[in-house]
Amino acid sequence: MAAKRNAVTTEAPESSAPGEGTALALDSRLSKRVESVIPKKRHEALKWFGWGYNDSQFYGKDGIICFRGEKYPLGGCELPSFTKWVEKKFDLRVDITKQYPQLPRTYPRPVENAPFLHELKGTTQVDYSAEGIDRLVRCHGQTLNDIYSLWHHKFRRIPDLVVWPRCHDEVVQLVRLAHKHNVMLVPFGGGTSVSGAITCPQNESRMICALDTSQMNRLLWLNRENLTVCFESGIVGQDLERVLRSEGLTVGHEPDSYEFSTLGGWVATRASGMKKNVYGNIEDLVVRVRMVTPSGTLERECSAPRVSCGPDFNHVILGSEGTLGVITEVVLKVRPLPSVRRYGSLAFPNFEQGVLFMREVARRRCQPASVRLMDNEQFMFGQALKPEKSWWASVVDAMKQRYVTSWKGIDLNQICAATLLFEGDLKDVQRQEALIYEIAEKFQGFPAGGQNGERGYILTFVIAYIRDFGLHQGIVAESFETSVPWDRCSLLCRSVKQRVVSECSKRSINYYTISCRVTQTYDAGACIYFYFGFRSTDVADPVELFEAIEHSARDEILSCGGSLSHHHGVGKIRSHWYRNAVTETGSSLYSAAKRHLDPKNIFALGNLLPLEEDHPTAEASPPPTTSSTPPKAKL
Repeated sequence: MAAKRNAVTTEAPESSAPGEGTALALDSRLSKRVESVIPKKRHEALKWFGWGYNDSQFYGKDGIICFRGEKYPLGGCELPSFTKWVEKKFDLRVDITKQYPQLPRTYPRPVENAPFLHELKGTTQVDYSAEGIDRLVRCHGQTLNDIYSLWHHKFRRIPDLVVWPRCHDEVVQLVRLAHKHNVMLVPFGGGTSVSGAITCPQNESRMICALDTSQMNRLLWLNRENLTVCFESGIVGQDLERVLRSEGLTVGHEPDSYEFSTLGGWVATRASGMKKNVYGNIEDLVVRVRMVTPSGTLERECSAPRVSCGPDFNHVILGSEGTLGVITEVVLKVRPLPSVRRYGSLAFPNFEQGVLFMREVARRRCQPASVRLMDNEQFMFGQALKPEKSWWASVVDAMKQRYVTSWKGIDLNQICAATLLFEGDLKDVQRQEALIYEIAEKFQGFPAGGQNGERGYILTFVIAYIRDFGLHQGIVAESFETSVPWDRCSLLCRSVKQRVVSECSKRSINYYTISCRVTQTYDAGACIYFYFGFRSTDVADPVELFEAIEHSARDEILSCGGSLSHHHGVGKIRSHWYRNAVTETGSSLYSAAKRHLDPKNIFALGNLLPLEEDHPTAEASPPPTTSSTPPKAKL
């Protein structure tokens, strides 16, 4: 029987984690397969050439930047202020005649491992496809380099086959076959990586098989007594939360990529969400996780809240970035849905006062669900993204601005803002609000309204679409992040901005933007998110130039005591620094685990350690039987 869109169907569970029989008995609905907002043929709903839904996009009309798409608050809006901001910042006018790229007419010829294909077809029931479009949309993530390479048909190697396992047991079959016949596997979830983690290695000579987890999206069991739930790893964030909300529950993990990223991807990259202050980061939410490796399934047997049995193997899986195996099932903590959800915002005279406020909030451990501080550049950018207002609304805004500048004495070139989200019962939220606004006042901060806070929070999901529009118009831009101790927070923000300004000056880049925000706070430090972009209309290879400047910025981050990554992960683009970040001993320990779990290096993604370093014994593996060699021609 066909299920309705977004419906949940019930079926008998194929497997359950050890010791969870009582959990199954507690919930009579048992296993639920979710019909996702993202179909099996991803390109039917999502862009093949960039971020997000096919029907959501920034575009130019009569010289004005507009946004289409009913899924977001900006849908159907003209954005004259944003248009002026772009013109002033980049000395660039919107060109409405430019066309987005078209799908290629041909695709790289697949490398075929005949014995593998024979067994796949003859001994399993796994769905698969060798269609060019299915292969192309799974050859990359969402880095600037990925999208630029797509637009200019630069990928020489894309997956040779796409497979869709439906459960843990089918993943076991696939991994065994790939190991037996020396076929490379690329675990593919939501495709939202911005670290190059899932980008196809361009020099891989073996057959490459993309293992798409999207059909593994069941709720396997729910234990209301323990407030734990088990999902398959391929479920998308918004689907996971929709299913739990129908049960009056939430996980509360909400990364910027929440609409499209998967549970397995969150675990594989040690992801962080915007509401981590209440619910925790992914490592705080995970109780147990199963990962299939060529050497067997790695999992912890017990679901107790804490165990003292040597190193926690959950943490071998967390952050492994697809290099050790395929994550199939995850047990998570859940919480009852909060009865009250309220937004707020604060304005501060300058960024330094805002950072002091954030530090005090963290010190007193009174963080609301989300508190994020924008510098002046991001604040002005956010203001520019507001749709055109009515005459009366414009008058009101002018009065508010006069209040800020004349009565408060704040310089609009220095002002910054923080967005707030409170979740809980009414009394807790009211108590939190009173305390947060009291602390803000000590640092010259004042309330700026709940509407601004809600708008700033939700705009997070729209901003990702701007990168592709910018690239379309001749602006290359991307974000990068770090975490840093509190005593170096302001210094790191200043130093990285100065380094980017210096690097742009050296290269005669005159039109650019560099900004930052503090997005997550901890006892000992904070996460800093940078946004950088420049006009690239006169640059021969803009992405190479962008990456050179970002590389310098990362060097500056590390020299200021920042981390290699807070939540994006290492992937390929930061593997250059990984060995130093974890020490020689640490990288050797990772390599030893890699050799034990994946002796033929079938998960040869080149994440964490570069490909030539992560598995020195891989070359000794027997060569595959192929019907063709990797083509050298471009798409």
